[in-house]
Amino acid sequence: MKTDITLKNINKLAIPALISGVAEPILSLTDTAIIGNVDYNAAESLAAVGIVGTFISMLIWVLGQTRSAISSIVSQHLGANQLDKVKNLPAQAIFIITSISILIIIATLPFASGIFKLYNASGLILDYSVDYYGIRVFGFPFTLFTIAIFGTFRGLQNTFYPMIIAIIGTVVNIVLDFAFVYGIEGIVSPMHIKGAAWASVIAQIVMALCSAYYLLKKTDISLCITFPFNTEIKNFIIMILNLFVRTLALNATLYFATRFATSYGTEYIAAYTIAINLWFLGAFIIDGYASAGNILSGKLLGAKNYSKLIELSRFLTKCGIGVGVLLAITGFLFYNSIGGVFTKEQAVLEQFYKVFWIVLLMQPLCALAFIFDGMFKGMGKMKFLRNLLLLSTGLVFIPILFLLDYFELKLYAVFIALTIWIIARGVPLIIKFRQLFLSLSQKT
Repeated sequence: MKTDITLKNINKLAIPALISGVAEPILSLTDTAIIGNVDYNAAESLAAVGIVGTFISMLIWVLGQTRSAISSIVSQHLGANQLDKVKNLPAQAIFIITSISILIIIATLPFASGIFKLYNASGLILDYSVDYYGIRVFGFPFTLFTIAIFGTFRGLQNTFYPMIIAIIGTVVNIVLDFAFVYGIEGIVSPMHIKGAAWASVIAQIVMALCSAYYLLKKTDISLCITFPFNTEIKNFIIMILNLFVRTLALNATLYFATRFATSYGTEYIAAYTIAINLWFLGAFIIDGYASAGNILSGKLLGAKNYSKLIELSRFLTKCGIGVGVLLAITGFLFYNSIGGVFTKEQAVLEQFYKVFWIVLLMQPLCALAFIFDGMFKGMGKMKFLRNLLLLSTGLVFIPILFLLDYFELKLYAVFIALTIWIIARGVPLIIKFRQLFLSLSQKT
């Protein structure tokens, strides 16, 4: 991958990363759309998918930071022409992270009911949540395995194979969603919400198998675990720990958002589920260009090419904001028809359309935050990212959410607080980046 900062070169990384990144929210949106249109208890089922999806996303985001850590280490060594020193690191990282995921399954599965009660789930919503989680959680280790391999490919400046893998997984999930949830007469009995869970798990297994195949066939990196641990494993673990704390703060935001939305009633949590999944979709689309920044910034930092690093930040900022504005315009053009894709419940749609405009206006702001967030991850600046998210969650999002909830703004409170939280995340990253590299770029 050339380091010339042109739209063509950036798109070689960004577009495949965008497609593979969008696969995750598409999986969630598929579950949301299909479950939201079942023949009975659609709102309760949709609420359960939203609650469990939030919790599983928390688990994946906490341990899935392996991707950023591996990508950062591999790309920096690639830029410094020292790739041979870290070839055994990915297998060791996968071993560590999948072992932890198995322990988490053992620790959470028996207490699923208690966990989802913390999200204010009760009655039928709680029953559906426990059923859905009891199946979905077994895809967790396979997801982390895939994420770690994606990080390795990113470090190698390759987003093409992760895109292929993600497309395969998405197609498998969508096909199985329809087959398992609604059933196929004479072949598969309708499985309702459990069918959506099984579809996701099988898709995650398929993606893990494809990931292993492409890594072994297309690179000279082995999946065989060797000891002693690589000398970079300490740096890897420190990055993971910093990102772990950071992700706890991120998921504290999502926990409080989901908890408050659930407390307002079934139609509110169902509307929130649709809106937040569309927000995730927009975030992952923008994240295609953030991923390009993540991949190239590590390589440029390893090569000490600071002028290119500044050039990259400026170019990606324009790309990200452009994509964010395009997403917002598209959403407004189809504003009155989007909700109907996910549910026919009028009470749910009424609450959704009240706040969807906030989700759309957030997109350009998200672009700034995600672009620089990706670059800081690529450069291994995990400590600063950790501290920033702790402060923006604890001192910005949570106080504002409680304040707006006091005035009974309900879902307005949730999404206005999320918007201000995004601003609090993005602006300090831009300032810090310029402080670190603007003067260095002028010397090179």
